[in-house]
Amino acid sequence: MPRSEPAPLSIWIVNPFDDIPGEGLPPLRFWSLCRVLAGRGHDVTWWTASWSHRRKAARTAPLHVVDDEGFAVRLVAVRPYSRNVSLARLGSHRDFGRTFERLANESIAAGQLERPDLILASLPPLEGPEASLRVARRLDAALVVDLMDVWPETFARLLPGPRWLRERLAPLLLGRMFARRRTLLADADAVSSCAHAFLDTLAGEIPAEVPRHVCHHGAWLPEFPPPPRCIDEVPHDVPHDERHDERHDERHDERHDERHDERHDERHDERRDERHAGGGTAAAVGGPRPLECVYAGSLEAGQDLDTLVAAARLLSERGVAATIHVAGTGRLQPQLEAAAAAAGSCRLRVHGLLDRGAYVKLLSGCDVGLVCVKPESLVAMPYKACDYAAAGLAIVNSLPGELATLVAEHRAGLPYAAGDAESLAAAIATLAGDRRTLLSMRQAARRMAEAEFDRDKTFPRFAEWLEGISGGERGQS
Repeated sequence: MPRSEPAPLSIWIVNPFDDIPGEGLPPLRFWSLCRVLAGRGHDVTWWTASWSHRRKAARTAPLHVVDDEGFAVRLVAVRPYSRNVSLARLGSHRDFGRTFERLANESIAAGQLERPDLILASLPPLEGPEASLRVARRLDAALVVDLMDVWPETFARLLPGPRWLRERLAPLLLGRMFARRRTLLADADAVSSCAHAFLDTLAGEIPAEVPRHVCHHGAWLPEFPPPPRCIDEVPHDVPHDERHDERHDERHDERHDERHDERHDERHDERRDERHAGGGTAAAVGGPRPLECVYAGSLEAGQDLDTLVAAARLLSERGVAATIHVAGTGRLQPQLEAAAAAAGSCRLRVHGLLDRGAYVKLLSGCDVGLVCVKPESLVAMPYKACDYAAAGLAIVNSLPGELATLVAEHRAGLPYAAGDAESLAAAIATLAGDRRTLLSMRQAARRMAEAEFDRDKTFPRFAEWLEGISGGERGQS
């Protein structure tokens, strides 16, 4: 029997951070989820903040979003903030929770919105899912908490002072936030996450019977062309049966032999040049082209950018031909731009914040994607890693745990030790000197993206799981 379609539901998404329609492409986590849910026939409303977390600028409601996207976007008025770690940001989160709850109750009472069957709210911030829990209980809706980070631990690591002092200050300053999170997770109807690591870290706070689901941020694979293939030593442009038939034609045989000899000589010359230049498939006489590496993301303290600069200096001292592209913005951008002025065989190029088209073009022209993130940031599966894999870039990664395991299992890159410039430089030099291994890792990275990060597959599964939660199903996923 054909599978029956789920009954249309009223679903609210509560997240203040992600780009909304009109701000960037492609859609990130919540825009993608809204699209998929709306495409499955559900009535979807996305509640978000009036202040853009990424752009640090005021938002306006996108015009014709229901016609263009199939779902509604409602802005919640909040105060602005200019720094991710600040009292102003915490105040903005309080605004979001309070104003969302008030608007939700008023809209239902006035008949402007239907009662939701399900509310999915992201954590962080705490205030959004806390308000969503109160609204859900009042309106008899199911609540799913979506873990985007381990919060407030990520905030605790930024407290001033040495580590021993931070460990003592965190319970005093953030103890109330930890208690609020425990209460929230204990009362949620289900918990989803962008990484297995977050569910593992908070397993003791989530009741055993509460359903769970992991949907990585993922990537849109069609955005990126597949990486180049390894050289095939066996000619395959003429099928075997055709070659057999051609041998009956002497004149065609002569032409075939001439072409075969030419191709053999060309391949022999290519292989000789590759061996001379360290295996580079794009080698020219006199040496391979520079290895093209990219770091994409925020230029803030949680990233391992001092190590990146130091590694570039080491590579230049050793004559390794490489270019390290940096795409993003943040407080460390002036420091990186100053380092980029230094001359050497390893060049550092700072592009600033790129629009999506330029970002995709940059990644598509590179060989290696650098995940330079400090493990103490508690990031588990960053957006950049998913994009690197989709672009078919060999991944050089500092994060332990889930990402490191995937990269190792798929043989899609190399690890390095965060804070160790020698380790990072060695990983880059290895890929610069062994282009055949580089190509193999690039192919493996793309296969990893197809298996783990393809949003065309993962988000429909997420939507199907949410439909089951709204119907009261219990069980692990």
